[in-house]
Amino acid sequence: MTLVKTKIGRRTFIKNTSLASGGLVLGFSWLNSCRPKDTGSLTGKEMPKEWFQMNGYIKIGENGLVTIFSPNPEGGQNVKTSMPMIVADELDVDWKDVIVEQAPLDTDAFSFQFIGGSQAIRRGWPGLRMAGASARHMLKMAAADAWKVPVSEIKTAKGRLTHEDSGNSLGYGEVASVAAKFKVPEEVQLKEYNEFNIIGTSRKNVDGPDIVTGKPLFGMDTQKEGMLIAMIVHPPAFGLKLKSIDDSQARNMPGIRDIFKIKVFNDDYVKTFFDTRTYNEVVVIVGDSTWEVMQAKKAIKIACEPIESSTDTRDRFGNAWKQHTPAGLESTENHLANMEDRAAKGGEVRRKDGNPEAAFKQAVKIIERTYTAPFLAHNCMEPMNFFADVKDGKAELIGPLQKPEFTEQTLSARMGIPLEKIDIKMTRLGGGYGRRSYAHWAVEAALISERMKAPVKLIYTREDDMTDGVYRPTYLIKLKAGLDANNNLIAYHVNAGGIPESPLHENRFPAGAVDNYLAESWTIDSNITVGSFRAPSSNFMASAEQSFLDEVAELAEKDPIDFRLELLEKAINSPLEGTTNDYDPTRYAGVLKKVKEKSNWEDQQPNLSRGVAAYFCHNSYAAQVLDLVMEDGKPRVEKVTCVLDCGMVVNPDGAKNMAEGGIVDGIGNAFFGELRFEDGIPSKNNFDSYRMIRMQESPKEIEVHFVENKIDPTGLGEPTFPPIFAALANALYKATGERYYQQPFMSKLPSLANG
Repeated sequence: MTLVKTKIGRRTFIKNTSLASGGLVLGFSWLNSCRPKDTGSLTGKEMPKEWFQMNGYIKIGENGLVTIFSPNPEGGQNVKTSMPMIVADELDVDWKDVIVEQAPLDTDAFSFQFIGGSQAIRRGWPGLRMAGASARHMLKMAAADAWKVPVSEIKTAKGRLTHEDSGNSLGYGEVASVAAKFKVPEEVQLKEYNEFNIIGTSRKNVDGPDIVTGKPLFGMDTQKEGMLIAMIVHPPAFGLKLKSIDDSQARNMPGIRDIFKIKVFNDDYVKTFFDTRTYNEVVVIVGDSTWEVMQAKKAIKIACEPIESSTDTRDRFGNAWKQHTPAGLESTENHLANMEDRAAKGGEVRRKDGNPEAAFKQAVKIIERTYTAPFLAHNCMEPMNFFADVKDGKAELIGPLQKPEFTEQTLSARMGIPLEKIDIKMTRLGGGYGRRSYAHWAVEAALISERMKAPVKLIYTREDDMTDGVYRPTYLIKLKAGLDANNNLIAYHVNAGGIPESPLHENRFPAGAVDNYLAESWTIDSNITVGSFRAPSSNFMASAEQSFLDEVAELAEKDPIDFRLELLEKAINSPLEGTTNDYDPTRYAGVLKKVKEKSNWEDQQPNLSRGVAAYFCHNSYAAQVLDLVMEDGKPRVEKVTCVLDCGMVVNPDGAKNMAEGGIVDGIGNAFFGELRFEDGIPSKNNFDSYRMIRMQESPKEIEVHFVENKIDPTGLGEPTFPPIFAALANALYKATGERYYQQPFMSKLPSLANG
């Protein structure tokens, strides 16, 4: 077993706590307290008569029932099931005796209580294991003391303690009250990977029954006595701000309580990284019902005026960050022209290996290509919403968030309410993908409630959400490669940028696999707000890079998988001195080799067009082979074979579901995702025009394979999303004879656009 300390730095990771009702309550900084279920247990055991409650803990009832609190928000990534599984395995409890509860926000107990970057399991892994292992050790100490035997002779399994020589046996609940009197040891032993009983096995989503029976789980489900409904009106175009409002008609409509303007952030407020807001001043309509407020919203007339160019200083996790917002009304055609002009000037050199200029002069074959991608809207199925009740110097909020800890800090600064007076209850997210990281609507809800002196639920319409920002940036990447007389890749140049952010990851493959390598980056300022979008920047970098490498492989007259493996072998066997790469070439090559095997790549069927792609991001490796056929001039994705190296897989079923979701989402965005602008106005504002993938367009089959290793878990929510764009583009080339350089691919397949 692995011996670990139960303290990390200055913070005591696990601590003894009080005792109540004969149960052990063990606090630890990754799990948090929450009100237990009021109903009977689904485990077959009766609920203990009383639960003792504190900030962060495992609870063990006198009958052996265990409650484990899941700290991070649940947005469909299944952490509410997987995180407690980790605790339960180290605790050695029977999973059927576990009740899982969503923990509320508690900034005193947590430093990473949010979802994003595929980091929840990766960051939580050591602490969650330690919590379960420490509780198990304390139970063993109590049993050893009672039986007067060494602790090392006590065995645990499925919530029971046994001593083989004496034949003694006790359930956890029977000894929990005694165990609570023991101090947490300074170090505990963790299980070895081959000792896991729950980790690595498939467990059903703990929210599954509530989801399929329509139980209230989401922010939109929130209902409170006396609650009012609020909506907003914002300027119609980026580059405009409110000048005046005419609410004379709306004020007299049934059920309308008030109409007013709010300023989301004060002028002197230093915004943090997630305080992005397009229109700082908006019109608010408050009324008795959603329908009445929606009708009044349509009757409001606003006048706008141009914004002025400005530069703000923002706090980027402790570092000052200058953000310039230009004036003017922007259009997609100008964006594309401006990016082409900017790329032609070159960018900031972010990495340079060897002498790429000389290598290109010596190259026998040179290929250059340009790839573009449009702005994308997140389009979470659950519209943005939040409940707020601000009164008596306190604020109660309920809703879906990805970064609740940061939102609480923003609320405190804006409202002038101490953190300890703010209570945020996290609901299940009806989609996130980065959009719910920027929770300005929670601030708006709090400001509205304070003004109305009443509980309020703020709801964004679909049109509000789609036209209000925050979007995936628009990008342009120029790639250039040079081959020698033996078709070896000797020079590579990536020139990447975007509006207003660059997608460049200069230390990722093929960096480190080419002797002469140059990476440049540039940006263009914009007043169109952008932010995190599933696998930020990687989602387009992978698309361009992996599409280009297929074309380079064709120019080199090599199989596309073999060509990539050849480059990775160079990175493995002849690493460049003095350079640092983000990726491990051995693991990268591993997923390519396995996807080649699992997809039967060498058995190319004449009726199938196949494309391959592989990418490293968010600490994990994904390789995919996509098979499609053409039916009546339309591509039909038959199958996707996916191989993932994401370290230890906690819950295989949940992991496969996440991988499948990323693949379907990527195919939909590659085919259809696009948001254009004309004089600052988004071209689409609802699903009747913003094309989403449909059920019949999803792959008929998705086969997911995981690389089995003894590596701690890494990211999983995002890694399958980026490479599928290129796998689709490469398969389309095989099917149509055309390369796909501009997203969405429907631009070359007009039959799909209206399908």
